[in-house]
Amino acid sequence: MGYVLIGLGNPGGEYAKTRHNAGRMAVELLAKEEGFPEFTLKKTANAMVSEGTIGGEKVTLVLPDVSMNLSGKVAPSFVKSKPAAKKMIVIRDELDLPLGVIKMTVPGRGSGGHKGVESIMRALKTKDFVQIKIGISAETAKGKLKKPAAGEKVIKHVIGKFKPAEEATLKDTLARTTQAARLFITDGIEAAAMKANTR
Repeated sequence: MGYVLIGLGNPGGEYAKTRHNAGRMAVELLAKEEGFPEFTLKKTANAMVSEGTIGGEKVTLVLPDVSMNLSGKVAPSFVKSKPAAKKMIVIRDELDLPLGVIKMTVPGRGSGGHKGVESIMRALKTKDFVQIKIGISAETAKGKLKKPAAGEKVIKHVIGKFKPAEEATLKDTLARTTQAARLFITDGIEAAAMKANTR
């Protein structure tokens, strides 16, 4: 029973580099860093998949080929039991964190209103998996969170692309995300969470 990493986002070129695809971007980066093979479509799973090993452990990287809110259609193909869910990481964007901040949660935490995560929890009938949240909101000069108001503004923000001025921070954030994911596989949740949750 290997590790499963699911990078949440929307498939299709028009959504590439959008904030909502931060999780997907992190998983793509990990595949590149680890020299995993090209992602290939696994039709029965509704996902693009790449498999390899990290630290001697079997790892399956998954990019759902369905819209974000239907991510639950994908997870059951890779996670067949509750113990297997504990070896899964769902990497996704987080509106309640500023860009530059990532947060790793222990198994059992809720979805925080994230529709993609909710969909996975419903499909697997468990919350017992790890999440890495990647902040996608702005911050004021004093370090206060500046996220969009509800409704249309939120939708526009999450499916909007990262600004050129944010590229460097995004690059660093995605690199830290892959480091935390790698540590989870090689050293366990405590070492990984310490890496992820230290700014």
